[in-house]
Amino acid sequence: MQHRTYGILSIPVLVAALGYFVDIYDLLLFTIVKKPSMLDVGSTAETLLAESTRVINWQMSGLLIGGILWGVLGDKKGRLSVLFGSILLYSVANFVTGYVTNVNQYAWCRFIAGLGLAGELGAGITLVSELLPKHKRGIGTSLVAGIGLFGAVAAYFTFDITNDWRLCYKIGGVLGILLLFLRIRVAESGMFSHAKKANAIMGDFTMFFTNAKRFRKYLMAILIGLPTWYVIGIVVNQSDKFAEQLYGSTTIDSGRAIMFAYAAIAMGDILIGFVSQYFKSRKKALLSFYLMCIAGLILFYSGVNNSDTRMYIICTFLGFSTGFWAIFVTMGAEQFGTNLRATAATTIPNMVRGALPAMNLLFLNVLQQQMNLSLIMSGIITGIVVMIVTLIAYAYTEETYHKDLNYTEA
Repeated sequence: MQHRTYGILSIPVLVAALGYFVDIYDLLLFTIVKKPSMLDVGSTAETLLAESTRVINWQMSGLLIGGILWGVLGDKKGRLSVLFGSILLYSVANFVTGYVTNVNQYAWCRFIAGLGLAGELGAGITLVSELLPKHKRGIGTSLVAGIGLFGAVAAYFTFDITNDWRLCYKIGGVLGILLLFLRIRVAESGMFSHAKKANAIMGDFTMFFTNAKRFRKYLMAILIGLPTWYVIGIVVNQSDKFAEQLYGSTTIDSGRAIMFAYAAIAMGDILIGFVSQYFKSRKKALLSFYLMCIAGLILFYSGVNNSDTRMYIICTFLGFSTGFWAIFVTMGAEQFGTNLRATAATTIPNMVRGALPAMNLLFLNVLQQQMNLSLIMSGIITGIVVMIVTLIAYAYTEETYHKDLNYTEA
């Protein structure tokens, strides 16, 4: 069993937070350097939207597949093995991205980077959840996500200062390699070691689908996270196009909007841990952020959003309102026993990330291209569908604040 007590500012929390910092830096870098990098590898103004969507979809598909692979490995081989392997893979892939010369190479590098990026957060959240005492794990995981999400801010300013998208990718690769040296000082989870010795069935992904109650918990844990990538992947990412449709502006920088949103997400993710602590409830904290998100979306599509300044402010507020990534992933980890916890905590957020292509399919292909709806109406309908699905899933999700995690799934 676990012999040492860890605090919220301990080495495991620091390593998980810095790992997520580099993870988010690399994950969001493409959306920040999208236009100059795509034009540099052969896209044109006419093909930019379609080809950049293909690249981001490949990246998200890598996250989806990698989430399953790393999750299973996290329960079979240990949380630390996944931290090491995932950081190494995405670091190399991001460094190589700095040398791509065409769209196909770009897409493949983002796919491989996505495979690597899929493992870090789930392993880190699982490790911190199992090493910290019950009454501290919500705050600990919030700090991991809050600190980590500032990686998007770092990515924006790195590109703003260097104005060299290739160098930005190389810097991300080097940061990941440097992080591996810190990982050496982190101990494995005592709960994992105990479950391993007890010969429990470890990391069997099919177990999520062989029991109706377990499958429902798994599905609901995924669906409660959908608003995060609807807001970031569609609303904020396309804020320049929305601005043109809403009030005729062509001066919005979507990269800057993403930077503002992620700075606010980071603050929200830190705050929500304390909100959860105050209410002694994960669900009450989550609901308060859902309500803010709905209010932010109403403002975004309304006549209030009629200038660049207001667009940036609303994107920032929307970012803050989706600062529940830490609690969402923590709830996913807390839903399941030690022998499936890393698989759950790693696959669940990456299933949400992997849902972005499906949301893009509805938003772009079905509503705009097939039904000839406007960008704004497509965004509204997509948002309504996402929020309805999310709130239904929320209603069927169990409270996990007081849950003891030292058990295994049969």
